[in-house]
Amino acid sequence: MPDLTGGFVALLGLKFDEASADRVVISWRVRPELHQPFGIQHGGVYCSVVETAASVGGSLWLADRGTVVGVSNQTDFLRAVRDGELTAVGTPVHRGRSQQLWQVEITDADERLVARGQVRLQNLSRD
Repeated sequence: MPDLTGGFVALLGLKFDEASADRVVISWRVRPELHQPFGIQHGGVYCSVVETAASVGGSLWLADRGTVVGVSNQTDFLRAVRDGELTAVGTPVHRGRSQQLWQVEITDADERLVARGQVRLQNLSRD
């Protein structure tokens, strides 16, 4: 399993509450350094969390058979958030020989959907 505590994950302040081949749960606190110029959570953060959740889950599923890379990320922003805790839950939609599709829903502390996305992963064989 890759290091889930450093690099970009640390920069965003992501905490993995659950990580398995079937479900990935990530939480983080919205803070000013993650805002866009109008004082709300930057959409790129949502895209990054969606990609991270899908990639971690997809990697755990593929395990020692290879690695995964994201080939498509489509994320919708549904509700503006200025502060508070957000939670992302990623689950697989399809897991095939060459590709996987994961969906991720991001909710606020009141369990309101604030963003959702899907990521298509390419399975890269170790062979």
